[in-house]
Amino acid sequence: MRALLVAVAAAFPLACTMSRSGEAKQDSLEVAQSDSARLVVARGGFAQPEAVRYDPEQDVYFVCNWGPGEPDAKDNNGYISRMSPDGQIQQPRFIAGGRAGATLHAPRGMFITGDTLWVADADAVRGFNRRTGAPLVTADFSAYKLGFLNDLAAGPDGVYVTDTGTNTIYRIANGRVSVALQDQALGGPNGITWDATNRRFIVVPYGGDSVIRAWTPGSRALTVIGKSTSNKFDGIEVLAGGAILVSSQGDSALHLFTGGAGRPIVRVGGAPADIAIDTKRNRVAVPFVDRSIVEIWELPARQ
Repeated sequence: MRALLVAVAAAFPLACTMSRSGEAKQDSLEVAQSDSARLVVARGGFAQPEAVRYDPEQDVYFVCNWGPGEPDAKDNNGYISRMSPDGQIQQPRFIAGGRAGATLHAPRGMFITGDTLWVADADAVRGFNRRTGAPLVTADFSAYKLGFLNDLAAGPDGVYVTDTGTNTIYRIANGRVSVALQDQALGGPNGITWDATNRRFIVVPYGGDSVIRAWTPGSRALTVIGKSTSNKFDGIEVLAGGAILVSSQGDSALHLFTGGAGRPIVRVGGAPADIAIDTKRNRVAVPFVDRSIVEIWELPARQ
């Protein structure tokens, strides 16, 4: 697992400069806008942002920052920012490790259930009030040898968390953590999301595989439901109408899956991490650990 973390760190050289306003300037990176996708915002001022989550009720983006240091360090210097849809950082440290009773080492994926903002961290999954930032709950993983807790999503019977380093999906329910699935076929599971229409999870691999898979809680079966032209998948979102959008660090692009086939529709510079869909504006927020910025792209009207 240490080798994976070293590989992740090696893939994250700083590749942008910041203006006084905090906007990221594209220097040596060329951004190709494809399929009518349009770059709306490139916002700097973050510290290794790994994930974004859109809260439609508050109309705000939450941005997870690893902060300085390694992603596996238990240094309590991670934080979550609040950003408006136009890219203004409203509260740089809305939730911050070491402040107001909060613990955050290197926060990754996020999900919202009710008023709880669930966050995957280096050694635990933590819940915070999405309105006030107050700590609410911590799911204890001390009974397990962790690899790299990465992304999470709520299903019908609990919150499910991927561990990229151990090919595991954990379930959190009734205050307990348990192994829901452990299978090499997961290929280093990274992003996970709940597909409500089909009553299943969709999981994407960070390993060399170029497919996305469906999995039903309680089952041991993984089903390939799409294949694209790249790999090293990270974030995943189900769009209105059932299309699936996935970020790929293999070719620095966002891939759209329809009818079992994926294709890149937005090409970006750097390594796109855990994306979020702005459902009010048909936009996608894309964080970049390597560039310490978040980009907001307007998606094509027809996918």
